[in-house]
Amino acid sequence: MTPAIAVEGLSKTFRPPFRLKKVRAVRSVSFTVTPGEVFGFLGPNGAGKTTTIKVLTGLIRPTAGRVAVLGGPPTSIEVKARVGFLPEQPYFYDYLKPTELLDIFGRLFGMDRSTRHRRIHELLDLVGLAHAKDRTLRKFSKGMLQRVGLAQALLNDPDLLILDEPLSGLDPIGRKEVADLIASLKAGGKTIFFSSHILADIERLCDRVVILDRGEMKAEGRLDDLLAGGRWEKEAVVRARPGGAPPRVETWPEGTRVEEIDPATWRVVTPGEAFGPVLQRLVEAGFEVVGAGDRRLSLEALIMGLTREASGAREVAR
Repeated sequence: MTPAIAVEGLSKTFRPPFRLKKVRAVRSVSFTVTPGEVFGFLGPNGAGKTTTIKVLTGLIRPTAGRVAVLGGPPTSIEVKARVGFLPEQPYFYDYLKPTELLDIFGRLFGMDRSTRHRRIHELLDLVGLAHAKDRTLRKFSKGMLQRVGLAQALLNDPDLLILDEPLSGLDPIGRKEVADLIASLKAGGKTIFFSSHILADIERLCDRVVILDRGEMKAEGRLDDLLAGGRWEKEAVVRARPGGAPPRVETWPEGTRVEEIDPATWRVVTPGEAFGPVLQRLVEAGFEVVGAGDRRLSLEALIMGLTREASGAREVAR
């Protein structure tokens, strides 16, 4: 099966104006996206996500490495005709109505008039803007403009959707509706590649992710596998008797720590090999064990840990 996206050794270097030193925005990044999956692209600001997306959409060329989109170069007209793209900050002519804007894009894709008319009204209904089809874009909120951008990205019925912060500016209801739309597009066989800072939606929607930091790839794989990154640790959730104190673990096996859940409940985390003795000591100390098992990281904890490790390594290198 031909990957929807194949990136091998991608690097991109810029020389900003009035500066002698080059900036390496992306450094030797490699990953593949399988057809039909939702692929998350994560990292802090300045990680190189938008630069990579610009390479994938053919807006800029890589300094080094190979990139293939739907089996061809991202600059190919044939490839572009099968890709839908929503940039992080889409700009539209604000004196146009959404129907007029989408009609322009439909003409660029070579759609005939009846197809454009049908598709435009289908999409405005799909993204929840049918009620505002005759309103000029200057009267739209940021979230409504984001929905227009999503309709534009779907106009050509693409095989691959590349979305840069598609949930930005949406209220909680709008976020849920767009997340549901992404899930339905996946169920319909679409491939979706998107970056987002809203980690709950990444965890809900994505099959696999790549995590970048300062242009370097820090992790790649299935979310379940990455979030089991604490599998060498075990955890027990314990509850004390009324008025009881939290577990005191200072003299317990090295690496054991306590996290408060509420004033009467704590999570005791310990290295896997020490879990049995720690569990026994908790029971002997009179704590009720209400849950026990492998330690599972949150996506936020995983990203913070990876970027913290990288920052620490850079400080040592200096």
